[in-house]
Amino acid sequence: MNHDDESELFNRPEAEMTAPGADVVDLSKARSARKQLADEEPNTPADESGDPSARVMVDGPDVKGPGYLGRLMGAKRRAIVPEWLKTTAELKTAATWAAGHYGHMAGYHALRAPVYAGRLALQSPRGAAKFLGGTMRWVSDAEGDPVRRAMVAKEDAATYLKLSRQRDGRVRLRTLVVILASFIGLGAALAFYVLAPAWLMTVSISTLVLALGWAGESADAPVISRAVELPKAQKLTSDIVLRALGALGIPAINQAQSKGREGFTFTAPITRDGPGWRAEGDLPYGVTVTDVIERRDKLASGLRRPLGCVWPEAVPEEHTGRLVLWVGDQDMSKAKKPAWPLAKSGTVDLFKPVPFGTDQRGRWVSVTLMYIAGIIGAIPRMGKTFLLRLLLLIAALDPRAELHTYDMKGTGDLDPVGDRVSHRHAAGDDDEAIEYAIRDFRDLRQELRRRTKMIRSLPRDICPESKVTSELASKKELGLHPIVIGVDECQVMFEHPKYKDEFEEICTDLVKRGPATGIVLLLATQRPDAKALPTGISANASARWCLKVMGQLENDMVLGTSAYKRGVRATMFSWADKGIHYFVGEGSDARIVGSVYVDGVGADAIALRARTAREDAGTLSGHALGEEPEADASAAYDLLRDLLGVVPVEEAKVWNETVVARLAELRPDVYGEWAAEQLTAALKPYGIATVQIGRRIKDKVVNRRGIERAHIVAAVAERDGKRDAG
Repeated sequence: MNHDDESELFNRPEAEMTAPGADVVDLSKARSARKQLADEEPNTPADESGDPSARVMVDGPDVKGPGYLGRLMGAKRRAIVPEWLKTTAELKTAATWAAGHYGHMAGYHALRAPVYAGRLALQSPRGAAKFLGGTMRWVSDAEGDPVRRAMVAKEDAATYLKLSRQRDGRVRLRTLVVILASFIGLGAALAFYVLAPAWLMTVSISTLVLALGWAGESADAPVISRAVELPKAQKLTSDIVLRALGALGIPAINQAQSKGREGFTFTAPITRDGPGWRAEGDLPYGVTVTDVIERRDKLASGLRRPLGCVWPEAVPEEHTGRLVLWVGDQDMSKAKKPAWPLAKSGTVDLFKPVPFGTDQRGRWVSVTLMYIAGIIGAIPRMGKTFLLRLLLLIAALDPRAELHTYDMKGTGDLDPVGDRVSHRHAAGDDDEAIEYAIRDFRDLRQELRRRTKMIRSLPRDICPESKVTSELASKKELGLHPIVIGVDECQVMFEHPKYKDEFEEICTDLVKRGPATGIVLLLATQRPDAKALPTGISANASARWCLKVMGQLENDMVLGTSAYKRGVRATMFSWADKGIHYFVGEGSDARIVGSVYVDGVGADAIALRARTAREDAGTLSGHALGEEPEADASAAYDLLRDLLGVVPVEEAKVWNETVVARLAELRPDVYGEWAAEQLTAALKPYGIATVQIGRRIKDKVVNRRGIERAHIVAAVAERDGKRDAG
């Protein structure tokens, strides 16, 4: 740019200022005028005053928040009684722990008391020397000697003389005290020696020796050893929490802390909560609890605690920035769990909550197995099968329950329940096991239909909510006892080339209608995707158990859509967190639970106890008694050939309901209970789909689903051709 251009830039504003009509505005006077106008017309909004430069007040002075009484009414009251005092079970657990802890300490020290006494006796000369030396230093005012030496070094004669006179006075007084104490003590000792009995003399001398031995103890060699090694868990403080949050690398927190602010507002004091510490507060604006959960490993590093001790959580009833941080004394996977109440004795009522695990704080978490359908998902070796077996053991402890167990992995993990208690049981993924399972599931579908009719026929005063209750389940004549179905590695069923569609259809029906009729379906898989868990099943299961998974898709398949976005992330569990999972159920939000560990031996013992209870109640049946299911009548007949027999050649298309009626006439024992939709499901394995068929009835066209005979003929020809080729 040349100088002429620069002159032009400066001359242009000057010309504009000196142009006709252009005035120089005094800003101070303008502000005063606007203020005076606002005072004269307080009710006139600034944008209506005609002044284009007037400011629009967004937050008016009359807009106020709730007063103190309003805030007080909305305040959250803290519990007066501690949680561990509210229930008998937790009180019993705490009392048992305290008695065991202090009993152990008493026994430990009582056994070592002679050793302690010997050590103290050997240290008593050193203690006597330390006592005499300390007394002499006290008499000679040795503690003031460094100060007097300092005055000599400074050549401060006046101060030194003053300190010397003070020292002389102290020494005279203390010497007199020691002499008097010596005479009195010696006289008392002689009198005690002459007058006291021998046992009192022995006790007194022993006490004196032990006291001198205690005084002669070295700091690096304590006489009394510790009976309990306490965990070195650091107390959680606000400084530690802020330091850990600052180490997460979240920009909003780092910016706040760089400007001298804390970056986290505590809404409650840091308190002791079970075997750990609890901190609660608000994150900066725009930061969510999910952001912290994603960095759980960094948070544990900032707290200098093992990963299994650090559990950040959201508060469901609060905003997404309210963080609850619980830091345990011990790793959750390594902490000692309380004894399971059902491990040694007892039965259950499946219509009532039963404890199956503990949360991070060691509190029992319960599950009600009735009125639910459940999904268990995890990667291999994280405890999925053990968790399913635990739930089946709980079901087995209700003598009324009828169990159907299927171990599609085939390793025998469910055999303790299946061989001793189950009405139906199979292990493996071979053709025999699959055929056994599909026949049982067909029977279960028929049982579901029978139960719906039974419930519908009951009077309202007996069945007011149109569902099975504990009282109805106890009436054997109604046949409404609980039925619990457990399938491990359920993806084997839903991916079977022949029966996958039928398995999916039946299981979807059981998940949707089964809970109200007393039928519970529990499915476990190590590959939670759309194939292993069809959408109709995963979308309707009301109970979820999700152990460690690897990604967001698997997480949401088990825990529900958007669970990952809400911060419920089973991906945060480590490889060491076996049995630890997110549990969704019992009408509450997701909770972290460590399930009870029952090994094979323990499972055998519980299953034997459940079998004994069934034998006493007369409810043991099926596989547990060695009874095989009756042969499937339909297996002896050919569905496709039967269809060709009831559909003549001249009928190219026939409605399903017509075909089903004809089949029932042909073989009542096989097709007597079939419905139109059941025929559709039975034809799917053969690749035959139903079609829409229109018929004119009373001058109206009626459309219904049906079959084409040509499709049946083609399927028979293809099947028989393959058989001949084989």
